[in-house]
Amino acid sequence: QGRLVESGGDLVQPGGSLRLSCAASGSISSIYTMGWYRQAPGKQRDLVATVTSGGNTNYADSVKGRFTISRDNAKNTVYLQMNSLKPEDTAVYYCNARYLIRNFWGQGTQVTVSS
Repeated sequence: QGRLVESGGDLVQPGGSLRLSCAASGSISSIYTMGWYRQAPGKQRDLVATVTSGGNTNYADSVKGRFTISRDNAKNTVYLQMNSLKPEDTAVYYCNARYLIRNFWGQGTQVTVSS
């Protein structure tokens, strides 16, 4: 089995920055595509960004130019650097790891953007 543990969520003012981390363990290795998703209250869970084993990245239009996803395969960790945060970025952020039919989720970390 695989395990994902997110950290770094916090309350931040509009225009501020946060870095989320997701530590993977168990059967999750560097061949997995890693991603961040978010879910605001009353809304569906949406893609934020993904990074493949080869380092190719993909972003939701709403975060392009503000968020950066990266991975450190030696540490088996994926990061999400979030800059220029907006109130609409407020959500629970979930880490995801997938490879073929295997799909794992973390427990989520709360990000709140408010003055």
